[in-house]
Amino acid sequence: MFFSQLGYYSLFCGLIVSFIIIFLAYSNINFLKKELIHKILTYVFFQLFFVFLSFICLIISFVKSDFTNELVYNHSHTAKPLFYKISGTWGNHEGSLLLCLLILILFIFIFLLTSKNQPKRYQIFTLLFQEVIIVGFFSFLLITSNPFVHIFPSPKEGLGLNPILQDPILAIHPPILYLGYIGSSIILSSSIGAILEKRVTAEWAKSLKNWITVSWFFLTIGIILGSIWAYYELGWGGFWFWDPVENISLMPWLCLTALVHTIIVLEKRFLLATWTLVLCISSFTLSMSGTFLVRSGILNSVHTFASDPKRGIFILIFLFFLIFISLFILFSIHKEKKIDNKNFFLSKETSILLNNWFMMYFLSVILIGTIYPTFLEVITNEKISVGPPFYNKLLIPFLIPFLILMAIGSNMKWIRDDIKLLNSRLIILFLLSIIISYLILNAKGLQALFTTILLGTSFYLFFTTIKDFFIKSRINISQKISHFGFSLFILSIILNGIFSNEIITNIQVGEKAKSMLDSERSDKDEREPGNHRGRRERKVTVHSLRREFDRLDREMEMGKHLGQNETKVMKRMKEIRAKIRQMQASEDANVDLKEARGMLREAMIAQEEAHVEVQKAAQAAQEAHDLMLQWNKEVDRQRELAEDAHRELRKSKKEADKAHHFYIVSLRCLHSIQDILRAMHGTATGESQRGARGEVQDLMSKLMSGDTLSTEELMQLQRFD
Repeated sequence: MFFSQLGYYSLFCGLIVSFIIIFLAYSNINFLKKELIHKILTYVFFQLFFVFLSFICLIISFVKSDFTNELVYNHSHTAKPLFYKISGTWGNHEGSLLLCLLILILFIFIFLLTSKNQPKRYQIFTLLFQEVIIVGFFSFLLITSNPFVHIFPSPKEGLGLNPILQDPILAIHPPILYLGYIGSSIILSSSIGAILEKRVTAEWAKSLKNWITVSWFFLTIGIILGSIWAYYELGWGGFWFWDPVENISLMPWLCLTALVHTIIVLEKRFLLATWTLVLCISSFTLSMSGTFLVRSGILNSVHTFASDPKRGIFILIFLFFLIFISLFILFSIHKEKKIDNKNFFLSKETSILLNNWFMMYFLSVILIGTIYPTFLEVITNEKISVGPPFYNKLLIPFLIPFLILMAIGSNMKWIRDDIKLLNSRLIILFLLSIIISYLILNAKGLQALFTTILLGTSFYLFFTTIKDFFIKSRINISQKISHFGFSLFILSIILNGIFSNEIITNIQVGEKAKSMLDSERSDKDEREPGNHRGRRERKVTVHSLRREFDRLDREMEMGKHLGQNETKVMKRMKEIRAKIRQMQASEDANVDLKEARGMLREAMIAQEEAHVEVQKAAQAAQEAHDLMLQWNKEVDRQRELAEDAHRELRKSKKEADKAHHFYIVSLRCLHSIQDILRAMHGTATGESQRGARGEVQDLMSKLMSGDTLSTEELMQLQRFD
């Protein structure tokens, strides 16, 4: 409880420091001195310290299993490993927001440290806007999402973390993703500061490029880690399922990717300034929009944290406020400088701008596919699902010119270029890419022109990137590595779609997946021409036709059949449907077959009932087995307790025997002392009596000193009785 209270009061202290920073910065905006900048930096450090202390207190509460904290109770338990106790700190709504707040303050602190050579007013304007965002996060935490709510009385055990979230990759995926999201806040604040200071220059673009690159890098790594986790954990059948929350993370990534390229144009040629500023505002706006959609519960997704309308309304109001202020400052203060662009048609600037348009188109399609079902449900109460076919049909055709532009644009020159760009080397690479693609698809038995061109353009980007590594003497390493990675990524997606074989079937209890796969492969071999040699042909049934129809329908939905192949598949599906109707009509006319079907149906029902009973019996047997194991553990525990008690009994018996022996010896000594006292108080007189009394006293002194008396001395004492 102590750490929870300390964390809560630390948050309040951080909020108070935020107001102090805003007051100092705003009141001295026209009278900035070096001492004031140092003072503000000190306050930002204290703000960072308070929030960091609050976050550490939350981690300690999770590690110590402090169930007086409601957040710990809901997302942890005592048996959870230490690693997942720590990761559980941000594996929830409140903890993740606290981590975002910490990153926000950390980034503005680093910005102030690294921008000492920048104009002071620009630093202060950036700081002010960033602190506005920080205050919004503070308010969101303390009003609607307090991570330090107390429970009284305290429960003895917690509910535990969602088992799906207990994964090493997912433990590090959210913090890395937040670094990408929150990194865009500095981009937004810096752009607002540059507009207010009228400092949208090539120098400013150069300084901002590092922040854009860092944010884009962490967001990319976060998305990749999430895709890996989704591949082996969720069973989606791939690394990307067009889940709404996946799309939410992809949209700011597309915006940041476009910004990475336009900031270079602004730095090199001082063009596209307004468009660059729009992208700076949009990147953080899309990140906040994702936060609103996820935290409000509007989107139904495995990633959804909560369904609390109060939280959603708060984020929505804050989001509208940021968008309104940013756009108002942009369009009321910033004015684009007119530059002679007569040679702008064929150049690297042109290729970057065109690629920006393509990325904005991709972003728009994803935004519509993610948001439109929600709006339609609100307006018409009609629910629709938008899946891979929608995105494949709208995105894949435009991917071909996009990849060609990526391959050619990186080889273009600034300001002006000519048609000589299409030299023989690039043409040979393109033809080679198309030929390789044709051979791959032909070996697979596919004759789709569109798929061939798409695969060829992917190979073309791959080969041109490798060519630049070996031929060009001066290359942009980061650019080529990113282009190479993107080309490899696209190639992997396309080749995976071509060579993968998805099988959807039901596996009964006790059935092995291998036998099921072998059966599916044999069915496939029977369908393919040239594979009937040495094998008995299977009889075509309604069941086999329906299975083939379902397979083709799934492949169509996944976008595996495009162009001419799509027409062939549609024709085949019509033929299968007609055969099914024909066979069903002939089977319905057969009376004996109807009776056999009825008997088969009854037998299947009986089999299913028996299967249910077997499952119940198996479950009861498993429960009995578990109970037996539990009682075996209890018996072993009681046996250990009995052995411990027996050892203690033997030890106590030894101590009792020792005490009894000591008692006997003491009793004998008391009898001897009594005898001696009687001898000392005797009535006899004379020298002999005095001598005897002296001997008795000597023996008595020897006995009292702890010495052992001999048998002769004891007999002498008895004589004086």
